Amino acid sequence: MESIPMWQGVSICVIVSWIVISSTLNVTQKLRSFTQPWVSRHVRTGTPLILQIQKFQHGFLDALFSGLSCVVSVPFYTAFLPLLFWSGHVRLARQMTLLMAFCDYLGNCIKDSVSAPRPSCPPVRRVTATKDEKENAMEYGLPSSHTLNTVCLSGYLLHYVLSYAHDRDAVMILAGVGMVCLLVALIGTGRIYLGMHSLVDIIGGLAIGLVILAFWLTMHEYVDNFIVSGQNVTPFWAALSLVLLFAYPTPEFPTPSYEFHTAFNGVALGIACYVSHSFTLHMESSNSSNLIACLPIILSVVKLSQACWAGWGGIWQDMGVSGIQQTYHQFHHEDVSRIFTPQLSIPAFIGRMLIGIPTILLVKFCSKALAKWILPVVSNTLGIPIRSTIYVPSLKGSVSGKKSDESKQLGYIQKLLFFSHQDSFDVDTGIRFLQYAGLAWSVVDLVPSMFSQLSL
Repeated sequence: MESIPMWQGVSICVIVSWIVISSTLNVTQKLRSFTQPWVSRHVRTGTPLILQIQKFQHGFLDALFSGLSCVVSVPFYTAFLPLLFWSGHVRLARQMTLLMAFCDYLGNCIKDSVSAPRPSCPPVRRVTATKDEKENAMEYGLPSSHTLNTVCLSGYLLHYVLSYAHDRDAVMILAGVGMVCLLVALIGTGRIYLGMHSLVDIIGGLAIGLVILAFWLTMHEYVDNFIVSGQNVTPFWAALSLVLLFAYPTPEFPTPSYEFHTAFNGVALGIACYVSHSFTLHMESSNSSNLIACLPIILSVVKLSQACWAGWGGIWQDMGVSGIQQTYHQFHHEDVSRIFTPQLSIPAFIGRMLIGIPTILLVKFCSKALAKWILPVVSNTLGIPIRSTIYVPSLKGSVSGKKSDESKQLGYIQKLLFFSHQDSFDVDTGIRFLQYAGLAWSVVDLVPSMFSQLSL
């Protein structure tokens, strides 16, 4: 049996200890009582600047800044990050995916801890051209996630390009830094122009993004080496995903931020770990406020997996196990074919896109549909009260449509103690987690296997 390195156990114990201590000492509420008034005051005093910028209102600017805002949206990463994997830049794809999950977790933790408002609308004109922007508008303001993510991801992309450039010189470095700064400036200005953020939100996103980027550039080599060749990767990352779902602050009022964190956490788990038929089903059932609602899927799918194992033998093992470490020597090593080389021509890459993108979207749809079907049926069979706010219309408000103020503000200890004060459990979080974990599996295992069979 593989031994557990001491640093892994210590890391998990530290996070669990923080969960207990922060709940006992009411850290989130104390931090909010100190930071929220200060940030809210700067949001109000920053309103004249927003109105001044919005005097330049024009349809072209609306379209430009709305389009730029999509650069760090979920649909964008659903398409862009898989293309990085399939283009042969697998190391960059791994790092940017995990960095995105890290940014999303820290940024949303700060958002919900501070619970600072966005600029008041009216008088500010808020432009929400897409469904994602409407969801973003439901989150709190500080920090600007778009600014934070742009700093981190564009900064890391620049680092990667410069690291692999053979003829790197001062002009190339300055040009790259200038392009990154221009993009960050456009994103920040656009968020103010669209009425989504005030100046303090942008400055906060910029500062936090620079800190995260500096930390990641220090640690990314260790993270990547651990994922591809480390010891005890799957149990550790699965345990880490679980405790990070618990180690999330309770906002003043519910927002979509936790759902976004859940999605990227599922992607990171699917990317980094073996996803076996027994271990994955246990971990994918975890979520911070609705853990028990997802437990029934363990029983049902474990039964299904056992039946598949009995009937199909090794097929389940081949198709039900994924993750970077599991498929590293097949699809994700440094010598894989890369785009713009004779081994991976443009037509071949286009063929990969034409096959890969529909496949991962189909897997995402099927994972969601399967979870939507299994979770309610098995939950009701086991007598677990559930509800759904989005995914299952028949469950909307069916059990306990609204939580009391007390249950909204449950601390971490109550959550760990089987959520004893919850009247019902929202299955949407578990559905989303399963959906995006399945998406990640298809990107790093299923689709590359198809490419191999099709000689693409």
